[in-house]
Amino acid sequence: MTTATSYRERLHVPLRWWVQGVMFIATLWLALVVAVPGLWAWSITAAILALLALAFLAYGAAEIVVTEGRLEAGSARIDARWLGRAEALDAEAARRAAGVDADARAFLLLRPYLKRAVKVAIEDPSDPAPYWLLSTRRPDELAAALTALKGSSAAH
Repeated sequence: MTTATSYRERLHVPLRWWVQGVMFIATLWLALVVAVPGLWAWSITAAILALLALAFLAYGAAEIVVTEGRLEAGSARIDARWLGRAEALDAEAARRAAGVDADARAFLLLRPYLKRAVKVAIEDPSDPAPYWLLSTRRPDELAAALTALKGSSAAH
């Protein structure tokens, strides 16, 4: 049985992080190449570059997926029947929701390079999280997909 996906977004790190990381490693290589033998400098630099790539790929692997019957955000999953109102937040509202207006019990999937977010109320009485706050590049689309998901689960 296949389920239809109405929204999918991978929260990959932006290109500027990769550029800055490579520039930092090039600077490190320049410092090493004058201090240690060339093979050592290249080996150390290659190892650090591999670690940086793994770290960026792992950090950017988080996905937000809206499928029939549930919302998946990173490693967390919740059935549609427990979802409440989904609200798209602009950069300022997202900053406040993650900062001064935050609830310590909330589930957060935030990325510092994504300024906008969606706040989804949770209506499960056994769930301690009052809402999920999810960073996204497309908050209006995600909120619409969650609203449609909630509407389709209420019809069943």
